[in-house]
Amino acid sequence: MGAQSEDREPQPPERLVLCDLPPPRPAWKGALRWSLFAALGVLNAALIAGAAAWVYFARDLPSVPTLAEYRPPVVTELVTADGQVAGEFFAERRKVVPLSRIPKRLVQAFVAAEDKNFFEHAGVDWLGTARALTNTYLLRRKVQGGSTITQQTAKAMLVSAEGFAEGTRRNVRRKVREAILAARLERAFSKEELLWLYLNGVYLGHHSYGVQAAAENYFRKNVEDLTLAESALLAGLPQAPSRYSPFVNPEAARQRRRYVLRRMREEGMIAEAESRAADEAEIRVHKVDDVFRETAPFYVEAVRRQVVERYGNERLLQEGLRVEMTMDLDKQRAAQAAMLVGLLDVDRRQGFWGPLAHVDGADREALRRRLAEAWPAGSLDVGEYAVGVVSAVNDLTGLVRVEIGEAEGLLPLAGMRWARPPNPQVHYGDAALSRPSSALQVGDVVVVRRVTRADLAERERQAKAGHPDAVPEARLLLALEQEPRLQGALVAVDPWSGYVEAMVGGYDFEASEFNRAFQACRQPGSAFKPVVYSAAIEKLGFTPSTLLTDAPVVFRDDESAWKPQNFGEDFKGDVTLRTALVQSMNIPAVKTAEALASKMGPRFLGEWAKELGLTAPVKQELGSALGSSCTTLWDLVRVYAVIDRYGEKRPTLLVKRVLDRDGGVLEDHSSPSDPWVPLSTRIASGYAEARAERPRVLDPRAAFVLVHLIGEVATVGTGAQASRLGKPVAGKTGTTNDSFDTWFMGFTRGEVAGVWLGFDKNEQPLGRAETGGRAALPIWLAYMQAALRDRPQPSFPVPEGIVFQRIDPKTGKALPPFDAGGVLEPYLAGTEPQPETQESREQHKVEVQDLFAQ
Repeated sequence: MGAQSEDREPQPPERLVLCDLPPPRPAWKGALRWSLFAALGVLNAALIAGAAAWVYFARDLPSVPTLAEYRPPVVTELVTADGQVAGEFFAERRKVVPLSRIPKRLVQAFVAAEDKNFFEHAGVDWLGTARALTNTYLLRRKVQGGSTITQQTAKAMLVSAEGFAEGTRRNVRRKVREAILAARLERAFSKEELLWLYLNGVYLGHHSYGVQAAAENYFRKNVEDLTLAESALLAGLPQAPSRYSPFVNPEAARQRRRYVLRRMREEGMIAEAESRAADEAEIRVHKVDDVFRETAPFYVEAVRRQVVERYGNERLLQEGLRVEMTMDLDKQRAAQAAMLVGLLDVDRRQGFWGPLAHVDGADREALRRRLAEAWPAGSLDVGEYAVGVVSAVNDLTGLVRVEIGEAEGLLPLAGMRWARPPNPQVHYGDAALSRPSSALQVGDVVVVRRVTRADLAERERQAKAGHPDAVPEARLLLALEQEPRLQGALVAVDPWSGYVEAMVGGYDFEASEFNRAFQACRQPGSAFKPVVYSAAIEKLGFTPSTLLTDAPVVFRDDESAWKPQNFGEDFKGDVTLRTALVQSMNIPAVKTAEALASKMGPRFLGEWAKELGLTAPVKQELGSALGSSCTTLWDLVRVYAVIDRYGEKRPTLLVKRVLDRDGGVLEDHSSPSDPWVPLSTRIASGYAEARAERPRVLDPRAAFVLVHLIGEVATVGTGAQASRLGKPVAGKTGTTNDSFDTWFMGFTRGEVAGVWLGFDKNEQPLGRAETGGRAALPIWLAYMQAALRDRPQPSFPVPEGIVFQRIDPKTGKALPPFDAGGVLEPYLAGTEPQPETQESREQHKVEVQDLFAQ
């Protein structure tokens, strides 16, 4: 068996079958399974890509602040002493207000116009966004927005963080970043808080960011005072502020307002009658006030420079500072009015600079049409200026006809006698115009002012050149005017608070921003003499009786000879210091400077001037006694304020307080007597004032002697016109050679003011007779009369150690008691001259005999 088994061939095993095999699976099911796997893969990839895109686009997004951290750029305001806005500086003109101040109708208007589903969505209207993207980028149709209020708030944040160009770029990246930021905002804030952010940030045209700024810019109102019609107009602006601007396109603004009102009505926010009434309301908007240029541009610009120097330009433009200036707005307006009138008067005395232009033919007709638009017939009131074209000149009647658009006015000779050819060598009173054709020709374009017959008659009386009763009657009477080439500056200071209450830096800020109060270094002429005499009284013991020589003299140095002259080119011999100062004599001043240099050293006068407050160097020469070294009006006013305070130095201030956007005080220089600051601030200032140690550069007694002497300048001397102020006053005139510069510096116990007049370039002098007393003093007087109206001014107090003695003003000798003649002058006790007695006369005779015996 075994052999047999080994010999068999092996057989394959039988197949083991456990059950029946399943039928083949349909092909579509396999495809479906693989499709699901692929879809899940795509979805996962999309999610991963979306997450990556989210991370990518979310890079460098501005962080979402808390409400306490929300500090967008806001406007910095420069305000006057009484809180009136005089200047605004900003990158974005925004004023943040609480939601409680924003009226319900305004909120509804924005929601209806911009985002009707605002209270339902989570920040992004995905359907609207998809539609906008499809139409804009795929179908290339009209660009559409689709942004919600939350997205617009996010956009505003992007603009602030990235700049306008990048934050408003029309591309997918910006829209995605906007959506991401919107989602974050929805998580961080309630709907009411988002509305607050939006309404304080939305751009509404004409530099208006937020509804408060827009309410001011368009309607000159606070936001809480807006009507329904005004609210609807503002709510229509975000889509296209320029296109719907009521200034640029009022009809488009009206149609947009109608759309907003319709949406409010459809949403049940307003009734049909309300909508109709608002739709029919007239659109009344006001040009944005340019408070900077319209109020006091020279002053405000000087303050702006100080703020930038202290805090930086970015903080000025972004951080909403409140800068409280020391400007008294009433006094500032008085200063500007006085300067305007004074400049025009003195400029007219220089002569007629010529017409603005000359036109003929078609050019004349085109100009006439433009003038008719600017000055419609009947619109020119008395005192107002206009531009006209000369249409007829008649030397026989002395009449000139001037076309102002459709109207024609009459310009009599009485209204243009001043218009002589400029000639500084000829006195203006000797060259009054006698023929209109000497100044004007047909076709000349001129500046005129409407006047009354009484105005022209008064001009004739003052000029003494015609017959006042001969001024003709006419419906439109004119006087010839001109744009002045002359410039001027004025600075007024409260000497005790140091507040600069008024400052004018020139005729026209638009024409030239050069501030002549601070930046023009000019020769002060005789206005410098109080500096010289203050040193002589303080350091050399000079008194009002000190005799000085007024005689021809030649001073020589290594290179040249110099012979000073008096203004009147005459000499008085020996004169008292009182006479020398009151009559503003030059040679005695130079002699005094020579005595100071001999006793105190050649550099002393310059050092003394610096102690008093001058910052420009004083030349080391005797001519400096006559004001040959330049100074600024700002510095010279500070010197006179020191004299007014009897030698006490105090800071001179343009800014009294600076507050940050939260009301925190950054700096405070308030005076205890300032009625416009809080009581707590005045108390603190009073405490600081009581503890302050004020440096003093003059003995009060010496200062009083000087004040008394320049008080006589302002009453009986070269500045006697100042006495018309009717209050205790002191002052000094200043006139340089050939009247290139004219000054008047004057003060009461409570107000110091200085005025300078001249041309920017010394190409020609002001002309004969134009002195400080003739040109500058009238401006000073007009300002002071307005500034101190109904404000009593005390007399200058007499310090201890001062005695008064009546003297002969010619010799300086004391007069006998009860002598009613002479003048009463102050002296430091012990320096006053004694009345001459028989014994003193005998003693004097003995001294003279002894002198000759020797």
